[in-house]
Amino acid sequence: MIGKIFKNGILAAVALAALASTAEAGGYSRGEADTDILFESGDFIFRAGATYVSPRRTFKTTGGTTNHDGVYTNDYWIPSVAAKIGVSENFACALTYTQPFGVDATYGADVRAAQITAGNNPYSDKGFETNEYGATCDVKFDAGAGKLHLLGGVFVQDFSYTAMVEAGGALPAGRFHLEDDAALGYRIGAAYEITEYALRVSLMYRSKVDHEADEGDFSFVHPLAGPVVLPATGYGTLPQSLKLSAQTGVAPGWLIYGSVKWTDWSVLDALNYDIGGASDQDVYNWKDGWTLQAGVAHVFNEKLTGTVNLTWDSGVSTGADIHGDTVTLGAGILAKVGPGDLRFGGGISHMSSGSQSILKGATFDATGGGGWAYGVTGSYKISF
Repeated sequence: MIGKIFKNGILAAVALAALASTAEAGGYSRGEADTDILFESGDFIFRAGATYVSPRRTFKTTGGTTNHDGVYTNDYWIPSVAAKIGVSENFACALTYTQPFGVDATYGADVRAAQITAGNNPYSDKGFETNEYGATCDVKFDAGAGKLHLLGGVFVQDFSYTAMVEAGGALPAGRFHLEDDAALGYRIGAAYEITEYALRVSLMYRSKVDHEADEGDFSFVHPLAGPVVLPATGYGTLPQSLKLSAQTGVAPGWLIYGSVKWTDWSVLDALNYDIGGASDQDVYNWKDGWTLQAGVAHVFNEKLTGTVNLTWDSGVSTGADIHGDTVTLGAGILAKVGPGDLRFGGGISHMSSGSQSILKGATFDATGGGGWAYGVTGSYKISF
């Protein structure tokens, strides 16, 4: 029965780990490519799903006074699509799609007033998103009692940044947009598994991605000249990461699992941009982030499996924003429904408070109110 946990793909429910990062902890992390599909039984497998997250982050004070704006982080969806193609008994490839990074915020009157007081243009809305399209292959060999997997592949990642600027600083009110259609990255890894004991240890590296937006613009309406569009460019780096994952059966129908992930958020010190010849930047000054997860899974019967996990994600702020640590409790089920497998789960995250200051790179002084984030995730898998 222990090996059956693995064969049934119970660790598909570990996708709940994404909820730890989708609460805006650990920088701007969101989804992970579903490369775990390579370890599942079957020559042709297709899985598609999505995660919905509602982060409830607030400011406690802005500019030294009490903030009354309420929640400023917007809800969002994270899609995930993966297809495994088994070329031979020991060679398979997976095509994947997800949104690995992003943020979306709407700022109230108190935040905008603090930005103006500090001499900056206020933003009413601000955010960016990325899309990753990847191909990862797996070559496996007999090694002792189990199999050794060598994994590698490439991905293309795009980047789109939009900010609604209001008057109050050096710029007129308008829309600022940056876009990079395609930047190349890669992932490599290795794993060892003994299916009989549902044992697997894997290490996966994902490269950093350098984005250069050469065809951006800033559009506004001039009181005399009418609509005006200024050229804009920008550049920044989204981080590399390294993740160590492990699982093992411990008793008939029971499995424990865990992971440690390092993300090189210190590489993103700022998003640098140029509008009509004038240079500026969004400062982050982040430190590296760590994500730790531990969980347990249990097979109830041939059609139903459940899992519970706990995740801690370190805050990456050094004082330029209010984001702190996040702790997430997640739970999920995997059920045989129709011709395939249905995964469904949810999680609740507590986001600790932090503080930011102009002296440390922030555009205004503020303290955070902490908050909660809620998420649900679901997907469906069909094997041929």
